[in-house]
Amino acid sequence: MSGKILLVRHMPNARVDRLAHELTERGYELQAVNVAEGQPLPSRDAFDAAVIYGGAQMVEQAGELDYLRDELKWIEKWLETDKPLLGICLGSQLLAHTLGGSVRPHKEGLSEIGFYPVKPTNAGRPLIPADLMVYHWHLQGFEAPRSAELLATGETFENQAFRYGRAYGLQFHPEVTPDIQESWLDEASHMLDYPGAQPREKQLLEAQRHLARLGRWLSGFLDHWEPASTRVPEPVS
Repeated sequence: MSGKILLVRHMPNARVDRLAHELTERGYELQAVNVAEGQPLPSRDAFDAAVIYGGAQMVEQAGELDYLRDELKWIEKWLETDKPLLGICLGSQLLAHTLGGSVRPHKEGLSEIGFYPVKPTNAGRPLIPADLMVYHWHLQGFEAPRSAELLATGETFENQAFRYGRAYGLQFHPEVTPDIQESWLDEASHMLDYPGAQPREKQLLEAQRHLARLGRWLSGFLDHWEPASTRVPEPVS
């Protein structure tokens, strides 16, 4: 496989994540930009696909952070190309906002930090198994845009995945590795006291049970999402 994929990041000291590793293994050339560090978003014409990662920022900060406001405009223009786009956590929220969906905190002040199950909608059954456990780290969630197709739901934050053409938004983190998980647990340990967050020990135990399968799911998802794919997803069990 050949092609060039843009990775849009919002946080410093990015580690090699499962998604970037998988795309490299598939033969794609990757270029990363960190918009929060002032790196400009490049021309969409130079890339076959793009991934927008998560971050500590909130969509509502676009009113005060120029780079988020510029990113929202860039996403809007990208959608006109009909090239694959994947938004993860904050990335999914930026995508949802661009499409007219609201992004807000949980009505009871809950967080999702740790492993939680997601359930497919009828539209999501070909891509998402009924008992998939995924890793979360977020305080806000998106409303699925009316123009998009809701693919998965959750108990705490109802909307978990959606599709708009060749663009996908995932509220969870399929890219996480054990090293990345431990770094988040160390660097943002204060967030483990937030309502709804799972304790460190539980998260590490759940990682042993679920991260490998989540990685396999990501690989199957990329078979469908990657730029050269014409594959129609088969129902999963």
